[in-house]
Amino acid sequence: MTPALRTQGRVFCGLALALVIASWSGLELEPRHELWAMGALVLLLGMPHGAFDVVIARQLFSVADSKGWALFWLGYVGLSAAVVGLWALAPAVFLCAFLIVSALHFGSDPVAGSSRVTRVLYGGAVIVLPALAHGAELQRLLALVAGPASAALVVPALSQLAAPWLAATMLACVLQARTSRLAACESAALAMLALVAPPLAAFTVYFCAMHSPRHIMRTLASLQAAEARRALMQALWPTLAVLAVAASVGFLASDLPVETRVVQLVFVGLAALTLPHVVLLERARRVVRQQAADVRPAAAGRAMAQPASRSVETRHSGNKA
Repeated sequence: MTPALRTQGRVFCGLALALVIASWSGLELEPRHELWAMGALVLLLGMPHGAFDVVIARQLFSVADSKGWALFWLGYVGLSAAVVGLWALAPAVFLCAFLIVSALHFGSDPVAGSSRVTRVLYGGAVIVLPALAHGAELQRLLALVAGPASAALVVPALSQLAAPWLAATMLACVLQARTSRLAACESAALAMLALVAPPLAAFTVYFCAMHSPRHIMRTLASLQAAEARRALMQALWPTLAVLAVAASVGFLASDLPVETRVVQLVFVGLAALTLPHVVLLERARRVVRQQAADVRPAAAGRAMAQPASRSVETRHSGNKA
């Protein structure tokens, strides 16, 4: 883990602890203020990390000309539209799929070398653990996203999972502390945050202080300085486009109650952007793994060739003598 990521991890742990203490002390925002704060922070600080998908497309898949970008955006927007269509036609299926995909995606946050079990527990914490102490509020929020029937189907299942999930997460933190204390602290902070703080506040702090900045910092760390500056400029335009679409949808849905409008805009919007984002990242991982697999045999071949060449040189010098 780089020094910058260590600092970011410590900042997240500090913010999570502060919110946990505030929640324990009964210091909470009014629901209306919490809603607007969540919407603004997720839109301004959370969603932009997906804009770096254009950087991944350019770096790993060599998307450069107008035809390549047209195909890229056609596929990206098409997947997003399919998600919105699923939400409209089958909200229960949409909600289950969104939560599962999000949990798997959030599991990419922990440091390299973390086990699959640790990643699954980590990724699901912010989704499953709120059901343990805030089940009624979680059901109300999910009902705003996908309807009361969908929420009534999902939340009882999450409630059954919550207690064993918490126990397994605490055990995973203890085991993880043997190799990385900071990684264990991040997992414990996320679990406490999801368990104690109100669901909207917990998700906002996690998404804006951990998931989004970690993805952005890892992407920029893989680039040279000049490329990183260029990447920031490239990511600006998709971010502005998403904000413009969000504002337009919010205006067109003005007949809905404000709370419903904001919650649907944020979470259905996140779902619509998550699917193409996850698909692209999975393809990128496969490309990186394949490149690494191609490099290993080549490196082994060079290593074998060097002793052979030295042996030939030795025999040649012996003949000269």
